[in-house]
Amino acid sequence: MIKPRPWLPTPLLSILLLAVWLLLVRSTAFGQFLLGGFLAIVIPLATHRFWDAQPHVGRPWLLLRFVVRVLGDILIANIEVAWMIVNPFRRLRPHFVEYPLMLEDRFTITLLANTISLTPGTVSANLRLDGRTLLIHALDVEDEEALIAHIRERYERPLKEIYEC
Repeated sequence: MIKPRPWLPTPLLSILLLAVWLLLVRSTAFGQFLLGGFLAIVIPLATHRFWDAQPHVGRPWLLLRFVVRVLGDILIANIEVAWMIVNPFRRLRPHFVEYPLMLEDRFTITLLANTISLTPGTVSANLRLDGRTLLIHALDVEDEEALIAHIRERYERPLKEIYEC
């Protein structure tokens, strides 16, 4: 028996596409709602077979807490990096760190790498082919093991709880 294909494979994406369309055209006229709604249905239908399966969020409240934590860390890291740059007596210690991953799913590894890159002062440089190690460049590293422990506790462990439970 052939399984019927859903007519709205990614409803959140469709809502987002409609909202972006209305913002781009700067109009809430009926015709724009109609055209935006059409595009919000057709685009996901045409592209959904190219997307990976949507991850299951095991604990949505942990996801919300994670997002708030990351936004706070981005704010604090911006201030710290700005201070490092303007402080003439501060000697930066840039360093590449091999970060051993606990995560196994491609989606969660991507989220971790993006979270690291969003936080000023660190950037994910490379994921090893075996998918077990992430190469991270940090602007100022005093203790490599402390940086690894910080990333593991603040970002990787919560992602594992949210998506790989």
